[in-house]
Amino acid sequence: MSSVVLIGSQWGDEGKGKITDYLAEHADVVARFQGGNNAGHTVIVGDIEYKLHLIPSGIIYPGTKCIIGNGVVVDPQVLLDEMNYLKEKGIEVSPDNLKISSHTHIIMPYHKILDGLEEEARGDAKIGTTKRGIGPCYVDKIARVGIRFCDLLDEDTFKSKLMENITLKNRTLSKLYDQVDLLDYNEIYSLFMTYKELIAPYVDDVSVILNNKLKNGEKVLFEGAQGTLLDIDHGTYPFVTSSNPTAGFASVGTGVGPTKIDKVLGITKAYLTRVGEGPFPTELFDEVGDILGTVGHEFGTTTGRKRRCGWFDAVLMNYTANINGLTHMAVTKLDVLDSLPIIKICTAYEIDGVLTKNFPPTLAELSKAIPVFEEVPGWNCSTVGIKTYAELPENAKAYLKKLEELIDVPIAIIAVGPKRDETITIIDLF
Repeated sequence: MSSVVLIGSQWGDEGKGKITDYLAEHADVVARFQGGNNAGHTVIVGDIEYKLHLIPSGIIYPGTKCIIGNGVVVDPQVLLDEMNYLKEKGIEVSPDNLKISSHTHIIMPYHKILDGLEEEARGDAKIGTTKRGIGPCYVDKIARVGIRFCDLLDEDTFKSKLMENITLKNRTLSKLYDQVDLLDYNEIYSLFMTYKELIAPYVDDVSVILNNKLKNGEKVLFEGAQGTLLDIDHGTYPFVTSSNPTAGFASVGTGVGPTKIDKVLGITKAYLTRVGEGPFPTELFDEVGDILGTVGHEFGTTTGRKRRCGWFDAVLMNYTANINGLTHMAVTKLDVLDSLPIIKICTAYEIDGVLTKNFPPTLAELSKAIPVFEEVPGWNCSTVGIKTYAELPENAKAYLKKLEELIDVPIAIIAVGPKRDETITIIDLF
């Protein structure tokens, strides 16, 4: 048995899709365990780029089985569109290589409507939701009125739950938001019966599948979406997502016990980015920030929004290493720093005149955090396409070594470019 949980160690967008794809070559199964199509992974194979939002990145490999776990929320239309998108690019997607948990909750049309209305109602206090219905779907899950794929497959159960929800949501739309155009039961029912026919062959008990594969000694990669600082419990609340992108949820979101997880790999950029609202202590507003954004092509895969860029933050990274129990790190986009003569690393915060190396527990404290930097020399040459650690410039190796020392977690993988073969393996995780 060999299993690895792959998570984002920052605010998402760390390059998880590339590393998932890279590891999937050695995995028998890749399982997504949380989030929805508010996340996006970009995988580049040769000259072909794949943008994925729901289906695990391992789908690119013909021999790899992909799982969408019960911790994910799924918009059926987005799932079907993504299947067709992959098929058009020559990738096989069938019930043989993709399974969806019967307990996965479904994003309904009213979730997307409410998501937009709620964000609009917040005004200046908006949280930067993608308005794809993710949050309202998780709200219904916790409120125990959500609709799952097992409910969709049972027509009587689906009819009952749909009627109950439409009655409740129409009341909210009319009374709270003064909406005139309300939800039509028959229209939504008819649409979802079409979805049922198309998706039913993919629905299964993925907990049984995963546990059997681990029992048989197969290699399983658990793929997280977004990042630790977006975790609903441990992130920079309320500027977070609606699920738990942390390693512990890999068990909850797939039905595999925590004792069956061997390694936790935290993906981190060689610098730091963030999309959306909220404090960001090491954010850069100067020419260096522009260089990082331009060279790193820092635009969200799902939203297209420009990412905010900043220096690597060891305070933040130590926090996420503890939260996830990281056993290894993967450092991506090292090549983006190639032209910088000086590189800075945040090693502490100053908050109200007091130095701390602990990530602050409140948003108010984080908003006041002034980063304390340590400077290291850059390497002023290209690292793109370098194949081994030994070939890296000495200053690049010194920078990576410094990150290991500050976080006390070994680096297993280094990415020196967006393509699959622009990756250096130091430790074989499988």
